[in-house]
Amino acid sequence: MWTISENKSWDFLEANYDWIKRMRDTPQDARHHAEGNVAVHTQMVIAALISLPEYQGLDAQTQEILWAAALLHDVEKAGTTETLPDGSVVSPGHARKGEMTTRQILYKELPAPFAIREQVAKLVRFHGLPLWVFEKPDPVKALIIAALQVNTQLLAMLAKADVLGRICQDQQELLYRVECFEELCKEQQCWGQTPCFSNAHARMHYLQKATADRTYVPFEQPKAKVIIMSGLPGAGKDTYVQKHFKNWPVISLDAIRISMKIAPTDKSGNGRVIQEAKEQARVYLRNQQGFVWNATNITHAMREQLISLCLQYMAEIIVIYVEVPYKVLFKQNSAREAIVPAAVMQRLVHKLEVPDLTEAHEVVYVVC
Repeated sequence: MWTISENKSWDFLEANYDWIKRMRDTPQDARHHAEGNVAVHTQMVIAALISLPEYQGLDAQTQEILWAAALLHDVEKAGTTETLPDGSVVSPGHARKGEMTTRQILYKELPAPFAIREQVAKLVRFHGLPLWVFEKPDPVKALIIAALQVNTQLLAMLAKADVLGRICQDQQELLYRVECFEELCKEQQCWGQTPCFSNAHARMHYLQKATADRTYVPFEQPKAKVIIMSGLPGAGKDTYVQKHFKNWPVISLDAIRISMKIAPTDKSGNGRVIQEAKEQARVYLRNQQGFVWNATNITHAMREQLISLCLQYMAEIIVIYVEVPYKVLFKQNSAREAIVPAAVMQRLVHKLEVPDLTEAHEVVYVVC
């Protein structure tokens, strides 16, 4: 069974991990967190979590996942906290940045199985949603997007512990918000389960269209299949393509870069490489011909540009994410013909955003 740490004493954690240590020096607004700094709050959240009857009813592995999420839920308040001129303390974007930091910790420092790592990272990312979902422009869509990535039942448990693990005047109101979140999940049939759609095309239509009805099933079906590879350099994307898509047309950014004699570190040159690749893609899309786009595509923004282009031509998008352990990654990169410099590799690792079902018709995870 995986655990983030066998020794769960705070003194041990603080002494061994800098990302725990810096919580002690991160203040919080006394109006919302009269208990004190992030370290105090985190310890209170963990204590509240393990006392919940619903937590105690979970299997041991799921308990460990939630415990890790509680430990890490505010890990990036240290990197986002600021004091405003009126004296209030805020930490904008700490959940989003916390997801990234959690992924780094559980990939590089304390390796976790892929599925567990991503569960913890997504719990960190969405830990505030149960409290604020009804303030979103479209609460139902915000919920569906989250539920495609995270278990809402576990998320509600974490949010409840987050509320109980603080001293504030509005604690009862916040607990009521968590209860309302649960009711919304049950109403939308995504309480502890992935939201259902008639098919993948209906899901993509709902996510892409601002006013789409979740029950609507588009009549027009995809005209071509596009495989988008995703993964860090050295993860094994080329090998996977050669094995599974040997007879498919392949648009390879590495191959284009080599043919144009452009170094991976040349930012302006990489822009030209991408433009050439997109022109090749448009030719295939106009001819309704499937193809493989082989590049790193490690961030949501990178993938979104390409997916948006393909959707304009009514293509079916399949993202195939390839991953190997951190140490193996650098070993395989060193064996590549076009070696990516170590400093560039580290930057790419820190930018990694794993693809999910909100992005494509299908996401395949090839994880060693």
